[in-house]
Formats: sequence, C-alpha cells, structure tokens
Amino acid sequence: MSERTELLEAALDCLPDSFAAMSMDGTLAFWNRAAEATTGYAARDLIGRPVCDALERLISGGARQWIDQTDAETLPGRGSLVHMRHRLGHELPAMVRILVLRDGFGERIGTAAIFHPAERLDALPHGDCAEDAALETSQAEMQDRLEMEFEDCARSHLPFGALWITVDQAHELRRTHGARACDAMLEKVAHVLAGGLRPGEEAGRWGDDEFLVISHERSAEMLAAHARVLAGLARTADFRWWGDRISLSASIGAAQAEEGDTLAGLLERAQSAMHASIHAGGNHVTSAPGRHECSPS
Repeated sequence: MSERTELLEAALDCLPDSFAAMSMDGTLAFWNRAAEATTGYAARDLIGRPVCDALERLISGGARQWIDQTDAETLPGRGSLVHMRHRLGHELPAMVRILVLRDGFGERIGTAAIFHPAERLDALPHGDCAEDAALETSQAEMQDRLEMEFEDCARSHLPFGALWITVDQAHELRRTHGARACDAMLEKVAHVLAGGLRPGEEAGRWGDDEFLVISHERSAEMLAAHARVLAGLARTADFRWWGDRISLSASIGAAQAEEGDTLAGLLERAQSAMHASIHAGGNHVTSAPGRHECSPS
C-alpha cells in the first residue's frame, strides 16, 4: 500500500497543474510541486494545517465561499475564477476546480482542488473539450450561476462578460419541420458550441431557442473575438433532418461588464446586441456599446 501511495504522489507531482487534496477532517493532505511553484508556499508550510487557514493565506476576497464548496456534493464542473495571493505578496487570477474524492465503495474520503494561473487561458485552444461535451445546463441553473459569478467577479474586480446566442434558422425550422426537428438542431448546435468554450466558462440554454455563455475574457475586444469563434463553429454544425442537410448560422450579442454594471443591465445589453446581429442579416456578432456610449443608429 505504501508503494502505491508513493507512486500516486510521484504521478501527481508530475502534473503541470497545481493539485491539492484535503482530508475529511478538514486538513490539507497533499500539495504538489506545481502548487508550490504557483503560490510560493512549500508543501511543508501547508500540509497538516486546517484547510480554512491555508485558503485564507492563498485566496483574496473569496476564501469562505471556496471553503464552503469543499462540503458540497454537486460542484461546478468547469471551475471558478479566483484571485490567489502569492507568498511574495502579488496576486494572480487563477482557475480553480473542485472534485469530490470517493473510495471504491462510493464513500467520500476527501476533496481535491486543481488550479492554474488564468494567464494560461489565452494560450489554450478552443475546442479543448471532451468529444461528448454538451450544454446541459438549464436556464434555472444558468440563472443561479450568473448571479453567483457576477457577484464574485464584481467583488474581486475580475472580468465578466455574457454572450447571448440565437440560431438564425430556429424559428423557420420550428415552423416548417416541427418542434422535434428544432430541438434536434439545437442539441446539435449545443454540442458544437460546447467544444469551443474556454476553461472556466459556463453555458446553457436560455429561452426556447437561445443560449447564454458566461465568459471571463479580459476585454470587450477579446470577448467579441471569442464570439466570432463560436459563430464559426455554429456554421460547421452538420445538421440533417430526414436526409436534408440544413445550413446553420448564429447571431450573437456580446456584452462586457463595466464598473457599476448590474446583471440585469448587462443581460439587456447582450440581448440588444444579439437583436442587432439578427437585423444585420444573421450570421453576425455585435458588441454591445458600453453603458455610457450611444447605441449605434
């Protein structure tokens, strides 16, 4: 058993991402070399300490919520954006994903956290998702995620943006081929869009024929560029119904949160931008003007 434990620890030490394991008694049990390099804290500084103490050192402004997540049974799959504090004093944004650890009998034995600096996100290619990825989040779940992440980002001064997406052919397809055909098409588009999400993004159905993406791109320009990638992916969706191939396209509205924004105001700007894309003929991305800018005539 001891050899297996040593082998597992050696494997975790080779991971490029930072990895931490927390035992059921609330103490930190493992801290790999990547975690040491990212935070400046050596394993000997943290292992055996209460998790809450370790996180108060490491996370600025959001430690309590992150600690509470370690007791949850259902955890966000793509992760959360947090501000980490290096031992030398500087801060860095990082993506953190929480995993519940269970033994062979399904009993919970602890919690793991995987995190990496958010600066790496721009270097990651779009489409780095599992082949069976899909946008399975319901509108009610998306509403909860929206409110939580918007508050977190506003408190931590981290970037937050929304992409409001509609498939241009949805209304006509529903009218001519029926609801089953439209639902099948939306499932196909959801699968394709899921392959273009960045790590840490959340996406799901929004209304009958629309999708919403929560993004953490650093600027309105980067958000619009990301939207254009997703629009291009929507065009590649190979949808066939009773042998007929139906070409698809998407109209997208992109809105980046600004100082003083409300969630309702942000979503209203994203929806208006999406409607502008539709009025431009579809297959288009429109960036919402800032709160103090004039809307395009």
